[in-house]
Amino acid sequence: MSRIGRRSIEVPKGVDITIQEGNLVTVKGPKGQLMQQLHPAMHIVQENGTLQVQRPSDNKEHRSLHGLTRTLLFNMVKGVTDGWERQLEINGVGYRAALEGQTLVLQLGFSHPVRIEPPDGIAYVIGDRKSASDPQPITIRGINKQMVGEQAAIIRGLRPPEPYKGKGVKYKEEVIRRKAGKAGKK
Repeated sequence: MSRIGRRSIEVPKGVDITIQEGNLVTVKGPKGQLMQQLHPAMHIVQENGTLQVQRPSDNKEHRSLHGLTRTLLFNMVKGVTDGWERQLEINGVGYRAALEGQTLVLQLGFSHPVRIEPPDGIAYVIGDRKSASDPQPITIRGINKQMVGEQAAIIRGLRPPEPYKGKGVKYKEEVIRRKAGKAGKK
């Protein structure tokens, strides 16, 4: 059996889970509500404050869906209780971020500022730089893990970090492999 798939999911107090026909799962919690259509072949059992995912057979398709279904359910439960967040850092001279209402305004060395409107359920938080050489942090928060990761990837994709000076937008935990510049004439 799948090591991930056979683990049960603890459902915290205040979280209501509804499983409709065809595995349409709705999770309501203190931070909001998520709904997702999961594969209808998987059996989702809810009892005594836990969720358990069971597969109908050991064929290859069901084995591959077992862990996936359990992880999607866990992400929904964690999203409505704690929420998800992804942190980015902006490095570079003149590169900065600001909020105008809910809109994220980035200055990344282009001739114009880049404006990003957050989709429903996503919020941007801008941190302060401790000094001029420190990177500026941006935090993306939401209850849907997929949307949070997608927004982080869109922002990072505007100006990915370059390997010579490290300028650009990177994930906080990302390590940039630096390259040496040109060797001078001798």
